[in-house]
Amino acid sequence: MFLVDFLDAKKTAEDLREKLEKYSYQYYVLNESEVSDYEFDRMMHQLIDLEKEFPELLTPDSITHRVGGLAENSFAPVEHRVQMGSLQDVFSEDEVRDFDRKVREEIANPVYIVEPKIDGLSVSLEYRDGVMVRGSTRGDGFVGEDVTANLKTIQSIPLKLTENVPFIEVRGEVYMPIKSFEKLVEQQELAEEKPFKNPRNAAAGSLRQKNPKITAQRGLDIFVFNLQQLEDRELEGHKESLDYMKSLGFHVIPSYKAVTTIDEVIEEIRRIGDSRGKFGYDIDGAVVKVDNFDQRELLGSTAKFPKWAVAYKYPPEEKITRLLDIEVQVGRTGVLTPTAVFEPVQLAGTTVSRAVLHNQDFISEKEIAIGDDIIVRKAGEIIPEVVAVSSHNGAQTFVLPKVCPSCGAEVVREEGEAAVRCPNIQCPAQLRRNLIHFASRNAMDIDGLGPAILDNLLTQNLIHSPADLYRLSLDDVANLERMGKKSAENLLKSIEKSKGNDLSKLVFALGIPGIGEKAAVLLAKKFETMDQLMQAPAEEIETIEGFGSIMAKNVETFFQMDGNREQIERLKEDNLNMNCLIEKAGDLFAGKTFVLTGTLPTLKRSQAQAMIEKEGGKVSGSVSKKTSYVVAGEEAGSKLTKAQELNVPVLSEEEFLKMLS
Repeated sequence: MFLVDFLDAKKTAEDLREKLEKYSYQYYVLNESEVSDYEFDRMMHQLIDLEKEFPELLTPDSITHRVGGLAENSFAPVEHRVQMGSLQDVFSEDEVRDFDRKVREEIANPVYIVEPKIDGLSVSLEYRDGVMVRGSTRGDGFVGEDVTANLKTIQSIPLKLTENVPFIEVRGEVYMPIKSFEKLVEQQELAEEKPFKNPRNAAAGSLRQKNPKITAQRGLDIFVFNLQQLEDRELEGHKESLDYMKSLGFHVIPSYKAVTTIDEVIEEIRRIGDSRGKFGYDIDGAVVKVDNFDQRELLGSTAKFPKWAVAYKYPPEEKITRLLDIEVQVGRTGVLTPTAVFEPVQLAGTTVSRAVLHNQDFISEKEIAIGDDIIVRKAGEIIPEVVAVSSHNGAQTFVLPKVCPSCGAEVVREEGEAAVRCPNIQCPAQLRRNLIHFASRNAMDIDGLGPAILDNLLTQNLIHSPADLYRLSLDDVANLERMGKKSAENLLKSIEKSKGNDLSKLVFALGIPGIGEKAAVLLAKKFETMDQLMQAPAEEIETIEGFGSIMAKNVETFFQMDGNREQIERLKEDNLNMNCLIEKAGDLFAGKTFVLTGTLPTLKRSQAQAMIEKEGGKVSGSVSKKTSYVVAGEEAGSKLTKAQELNVPVLSEEEFLKMLS
């Protein structure tokens, strides 16, 4: 019976993989859609369930790797057999013409390929017998890092090629599309985290996540632009290689064009530059390459760059405009954020009329006043920013208001902080964002309570604080627009379930300035109950490792405010858990810092780290004089060498486990 079940499961899994790969390629590469998102997700979950039930069905090319939970990144070093070099940058059309002149001194009638230069992170993808076996970062061009698990989460990277090519290595640029970047920045601003400055930094940070699930959520994409190695096939030029890689299923660099004269090269560079604002991704230049591979060999390279290519870099576009007003908005944790409103200007293909001014220090440093002529540009071609004042109109530098523009409470600025805040938790401007944060997955995790339903509840005056969520009736929710009785019942069940969350989830959900998830866990573990935490003085809070005086003072100030204490009392009345349920750490490794390196015989690094932290220890990513122990496995590299140089004790896995027991 089992054999029949297994064979049926194997056939079903193969069919599902084939269909899912086809639909994924259509959607992410061809921008087409043959099935609905719902149907695609249903098939994906069916395949995941089959692979869980029959682990032997999980293959290296399974599309389920894209969800990012099946492997942990090792970041092991990868030596590039073919150097991943960089190109010489040029900044004027005269320099491009000079490049052409030097090429023609060596070869006759060159054909050039001109293509956009994507602003992202360069990676190598390796395939054996048509199946992806490894992906790595560029690094220094000679040695990069293994990020295979993260790269497999990028939907447009084929896990299996259309041909069983014996071996191929291609080079591509991982980037974050503008829509994904804007969504990520919005989430970071909502959480009042420091947002990524541009899509390139966001892509780099997302690709090097230890947890591939996080990478999978970031919406990364890739354009393949170079053939590094190929077995059992000869290609004559770059355009032919791009066409061939495209036929294998790669998401190849768009708009590559073959031209024969330098005037055509310049014309194509200008065309790409004029189209920058229309792309759904960030570019910072155009690349000009000699097409023929034999001619490239003849031209050769300098010590730094190939002589057969250059990268033309577009200058940042800046415009002068008149500052009409400065609007002040109140964020989720009460931070007052000033926004410049100016006469609309065209930048990188779009019309912009607003830019964030960050804080009072930023305004004072640039002496910005309403009515000034200001210089604006797009940071990373995406986010409008004020660069400087072009000319002053004589007005005084703008100063943020001393009272909250939403509720009238007196604002505060803590020593050492740039932010000015409204301390009133019941401030209307903060309420919506507070509720979204309170219900979010990492906070109280109230499934189904999204922004649309919260807006509905607010519009109907059914809630005025997070505590009101726990006093909603079935009729209250069922009568909302687009809500039925069944949906209302499910939402109320989810709200009821959240009452049992650990104290740390509630502490994070309260939105205390500067207190993230990890800090909330540390507070819950330290004080164990909400009552003890509310009574804790800043001096005691500051003794928690990683807490500074500002964080500690923020916690103390938050719990001293009458409005906040009233909210917590109401939550207690509604039977929310007010105790820490997390198993308290032992003290075997208290005050000790460990570094893990190499491949351990039986333990994953994440398992070893959990064991150390459970006993009160800390795991660091680098070796220093403060390191207590280095736990080393096979292929331990520079960290082991440094430990030996600093005389830091080195443990094998066996010695580490003996120490634990």
